[in-house]
Amino acid sequence: MFFDGATNFKGVGIGAVLISETGQNYLVSAKLRFLCANNMAEYEACILGLKMAIDMNVQELLVIGDSDYLYQVQEEWATKNSKILLYLHHVQELRKRFTKMEFQHVPRVQNEFVHALATLSSMIQHPYKNFIDPILVKIHNHLAYCAHLEEEADEKPWFHDIKEYLAK
Repeated sequence: MFFDGATNFKGVGIGAVLISETGQNYLVSAKLRFLCANNMAEYEACILGLKMAIDMNVQELLVIGDSDYLYQVQEEWATKNSKILLYLHHVQELRKRFTKMEFQHVPRVQNEFVHALATLSSMIQHPYKNFIDPILVKIHNHLAYCAHLEEEADEKPWFHDIKEYLAK
């Protein structure tokens, strides 16, 4: 599971992507309607992804992110921030729902897709009364069209008519 949070002048967005063993991607993203620090957004994103994994009955999970908070979850770093401690305890509680969970810190460049998802969520300004359907993101490995040029009947190059027009 990849996760990330994004805070900017338009708001706070979070995102997570679960990738199954077969390569299927499951995306979730949310806009937070409360102000929070960047570290809090990272925790919110991770918790969102963990809850999705729990809902999907995932038992073993590799959690990947670019946040330094992963070192807190692995108990390599300590924190005294009371707001962050509450998040840390919540992640530890959710961690008990899995038979195996590992955490891996990666550079931001390896977390770009979920970062873009979180940033998109933070930028959207939608009113409270509207509901937005999920966005389906597909990956295409082939061109949607064929770049085949047909041969001219008069056997002149394709630019012949243009060249004649410019000459006149």
